[in-house]
Amino acid sequence: MIDIKLIRADKAAVEKKLKRKDPEIDLSAIAALDERLRVVKMSVEELKASRNHLSKEIGEKKRQKQDVADLMGEVSGLGEKIAILDQELSVLEHELNQKLACLPNLPRDEIKVSLDPKDNVCIKTVGEKPTFSFPFKNHVELNERLGLFDFKRGAKISGSGWPVYREMGARLEWALLNYMIDIHLENGFQMCMPPHLVRPEIMFGSGQLPKFEKQLFKISDEEHHLYLIPTSEVALNGLYYDEILKEEELPKKFVAYTPCFRREAGAAGSQERGLIRMHQFNKVEMFAFTKPEQGDEMFDEMMGSAEMVLEGLGLHYRNMLLVTGDMSFQAAKTVDIEVYLPGQNRYYEVSSISNCTDYQARRSQIRFRHKEEKPELVYTLNGSGLATSRLMVALLENNQKEDGSVTLPVVLHKYLNGIKELRPGG
Repeated sequence: MIDIKLIRADKAAVEKKLKRKDPEIDLSAIAALDERLRVVKMSVEELKASRNHLSKEIGEKKRQKQDVADLMGEVSGLGEKIAILDQELSVLEHELNQKLACLPNLPRDEIKVSLDPKDNVCIKTVGEKPTFSFPFKNHVELNERLGLFDFKRGAKISGSGWPVYREMGARLEWALLNYMIDIHLENGFQMCMPPHLVRPEIMFGSGQLPKFEKQLFKISDEEHHLYLIPTSEVALNGLYYDEILKEEELPKKFVAYTPCFRREAGAAGSQERGLIRMHQFNKVEMFAFTKPEQGDEMFDEMMGSAEMVLEGLGLHYRNMLLVTGDMSFQAAKTVDIEVYLPGQNRYYEVSSISNCTDYQARRSQIRFRHKEEKPELVYTLNGSGLATSRLMVALLENNQKEDGSVTLPVVLHKYLNGIKELRPGG
């Protein structure tokens, strides 16, 4: 969440920056609410000061056995006014916080200003697009003979967008997850297995609520009001909700595997069949808590760790610095790592690395203390390391052979008991 002090100090400058993400943003209502809130708060403080002064005067007069009936009446009147203003104050604070919570993070000044994803800036390319001497197939066509995924039975169980991974499909998925976790452990990340259901305040803290309520799956009954995580970033951010960390503990680096649940699947075109866009998919996630000055270095660490995964798999990829209008709600800077999928003839994101500065920390009240100084908000960073569904598509489509078999990267052999390729009927 944005610090209200920034808006108070220079509303026009903050609004200008926010419009780089969303041109419809207007801070007038927030500024007016904040002004009214401060006026009411000042009035309450003045009334309470008057009440305290009168209470002392009543105490003194009582000791002198003087009549205090009039003064008691004044105190009672002040109490009624304070109660009314306190109620208004509570309403104003809630309304202001709700409006602030709907504002995205401020993009960093160096980020290109545009609302069009086509303007994202390619900052690195590794490898080249594959070429084929035969008519290549997309992963859905390859799957017809390899039998890795069962989309029909998944739909029978849960509906479209919920595939069943079978036999070598399930084993290859598990191999990918283990390979990626090993890479990140090697790079100093601590493994964590968080819950898949979280409380509303944890969703709010990560920036998912209230804006993305309709994109989330949830359960709500007389005992529980919980949300299924759209990414383990949500749960990892909640690890230190409303806590003060020691300076020497930072940075804290975590890696987690979880399934991810999102309603947004199924909205795309017919070309995004199969594993391209689903309601449930697997992801290995990196997450870090840092001091502000450690943020840029941690961003580079996460990029390096994610790229190691792709380099080991031998996949062609590119890094795209996102423009202001394509960044996530919480991010101040984001780089997407995209792999090329021949079956779709386009690049797809398999990792998104973001520096969220103190945005999530303010919503979650995650702070650190330098010696005896006042606690300061941490920075949070997150990065996919990676999402497996599109990575699976990339492996199948880029490594296919004319007979419909698929060569598997050497780094995965040890996770598959030495299996080196997928063969139709085998």
